[in-house]
This record gives sequence, C-alpha cells and structure tokens, in this order.
Amino acid sequence: MEDKSVQPTKNEPLVSFKGADILNGENVVIYGLDMEIKAGDFVYIVGKVGTGKTSIIRTMIAENPLLKGFGEVCGFKLNGLKERDIPFLRRKVGVVFQDFQLLMDRTVEENLEFVLKATGWKDKNFVDKRIREVLEDVGLTHKAHKMPHQLSGGEQQRVAIARSLLNRPALIVADEPTGNLDNETADGIMRLLTGINKEDGTAIVMVTHNRGIFEKYHGRVFVCKDESCEENLNDEVIDLALTI
Repeated sequence: MEDKSVQPTKNEPLVSFKGADILNGENVVIYGLDMEIKAGDFVYIVGKVGTGKTSIIRTMIAENPLLKGFGEVCGFKLNGLKERDIPFLRRKVGVVFQDFQLLMDRTVEENLEFVLKATGWKDKNFVDKRIREVLEDVGLTHKAHKMPHQLSGGEQQRVAIARSLLNRPALIVADEPTGNLDNETADGIMRLLTGINKEDGTAIVMVTHNRGIFEKYHGRVFVCKDESCEENLNDEVIDLALTI
C-alpha cells in the first residue's frame, strides 16, 4: 500500500474546503463551507446542537463523504477518496472524542499499541518507544499498565490525546474534548492541547460549546448557524449561535 497524499508546503493549508456541502447521513447540514487551516492554527467550531459541527470533523477524517464542492486534508483530496487511502489520511490526523473511546478491556499501553498496529506499524521496538514517548508527553508514563476504569476522566482524556499523537499528526481534531470534565480538569486538558499546538506547530480543530474556553485560550472561531459555517469575530453573532 502506498501513501498517495501530496505533502502540503509550509504556506499551504492542511485543511481546505471550498464551496463544500457537509452531510449528516444523507442530509446536507452545512452548505458551501469555505475553510482554510494552516500549520500552527488553533481553530474552534461553535454552534448549537445539530448545526453540523461534528459533521465537519467527520468529513475531515473521511467518515462522511464529500459529494459537492472541494475538500482536501493533509494532502488528500476528499472528493472521491478511495477507501484504501483512508487509513493513510487518518495517520496524519489525530482524533480526540468527548467520550474518550478507549478499549475498556485493555490497558493504557495496549490501547495505544492497538492503534499503532491498526495504522500499519509492526516493528515492536518502534511501537514500544512511541508509546513511551506519547505517555511522557501527556504526563502518564506511570499509568501505562492501568486499565481505563482505574483512571479519572481527565486521565482517560489524556490517554485519548496520547493516542491522537501516536502518528505525529499534522492536525488534531477534537470533538468536545472537555465536555465530560469538571472545570479544573478541562483547564488541564486545554493547557495540554495549546502546548502541543505552540510547541509542535500541530494544528488543532476543536468543537466546543464552552465560551469560557475559547475566551481564555484564544484561537480562530467558526460559527455554525442556519446551515452555514463561517469564521466570525463578532461577539453578538457568537452569543446568538451558542444560545440554546
């Protein structure tokens, strides 16, 4: 199997949508999305429930097809992307979910090993070394042999972030990564994500309902509203979009 992506140059976007219709199932939830994200960007996607925020992320990782408009992520054109190329795309994009999505019958170490093997890594020395590195990055080297149920919610989310780092992605997409956490723990997760963004230049795209987060940790803000998603700096528009 051959990686057929075209590596973006320094000034080219990691994510590019032009006139893209975003689907949820068979229904269009966002029409004509225009979005560019470059290395080092920290981008929030905000809006009410059901406005298409998560659908944008799913389109980025080829869980949802792109049938109309243009889309490219980390050098992969999403229009007509072949199924055999999807694993290569997902090597370059780390994903963090609100509900962690850890394998509950495996240790932390085994969870990470599973992902590396599933994305094609077979060298045991490399696998072991990379697991140690990402656990060190998130401050959990001492938890490698713990089961997920033995960890706090914040620790489980740190494992999920470690998992997203395994393939040294150019881009991390995070769907409400602090949604199930108390404020103090959520703050720790945000410090970790912003540190990864600043130190490594990894682009972050984060869905959130929490205005306090994107006011404290600044980034670009895209607002999903009325079947559209646009970058917006207007506080009144953001307030309206977050009102439930």
